Amino acid sequence: MDIAGKVAIVTGAAVGIGRAIAQRLAAAGASVVVADIDVEGGRRTAELIGPSARFTRVDMRDDDAITELMDCQPQILVNNAGGGAVLRPCFPEASVERWTDSLAVNLRAPMLATQLALPGMRAAGGGAVVNVGSTAGLGYGPHVSPEYSAAKAALIRLTTTLAPLDGVRVNCVVPDWVATERGLREQEALPVEERGPELVPLDAVTGGVLRFVQDETLAGRVLLLDRGRDPQLLAGTLSD
Repeated sequence: MDIAGKVAIVTGAAVGIGRAIAQRLAAAGASVVVADIDVEGGRRTAELIGPSARFTRVDMRDDDAITELMDCQPQILVNNAGGGAVLRPCFPEASVERWTDSLAVNLRAPMLATQLALPGMRAAGGGAVVNVGSTAGLGYGPHVSPEYSAAKAALIRLTTTLAPLDGVRVNCVVPDWVATERGLREQEALPVEERGPELVPLDAVTGGVLRFVQDETLAGRVLLLDRGRDPQLLAGTLSD
C-alpha cells in the first residue's frame, strides 16, 4: 500500500510507542490522527509532526468516543492504546471494575475500532489494521497482571483469525520491553544484575508497523520483537 495521503489513526499516540508510530507514518506520507486521552501529550505529538497531524481526545473505554473517532474514515488504523500491566492490585485481588477496565482498553477497544473502521476501508478500496500487542500475551508462565496478559493474548489471536478478512489486512506487532523514555528510566532503576538484555529499539516497533501497513502479502501475520533476539515473523497460527 502506498500510504502517501492516506488517513491513519494511531490510538495511544500521546507518548512513547504511539508517538513514535505516529511520527513514522507521517514521515512516510500519511495524514495522522493522534488519538489519546492525554491532551497535553497528544497535542505535543501533533505539534512535533506538523501540519500532517491533528490531535483528538479519545477515551478508548467509551464506545461513543470510538465511534466518533472512526467517522474520519481511516485507511490505516493502529490499535496501540493499552496498558495496565503496572497497576496494582491485579486480578484476582482487584475489583471487577479495575480488571474489566484493563480488558476494555487492551482488547474491547481495538475490536470495536477495527469493526467500525472496516466499512470505510472497504469503500476506499482496502486498508490496514495493525494491533500492538505484548510478549505478556505469549507463553504459559505466570504474569504479574493476569488481565493484561490475557487481553494481549486475545489480541494476538484475534489478529490471526482475521487473516481471511476481505479487503482489509490485520496484523500484530508484539514487542517485549521497549526502549521508550519511560522504559529506559525503569531499566536504569534496576540493579545491573537484573536488567537483562537491551530493550527493544523503538525503530524496530515503528518499522514493523510500517512494514505491515505497506506490505499487502502479510495479512494475519505477527511480528515478535523479543529482547536480545532477532525479529521473528510468525505464521498466522503461531506454530513456528
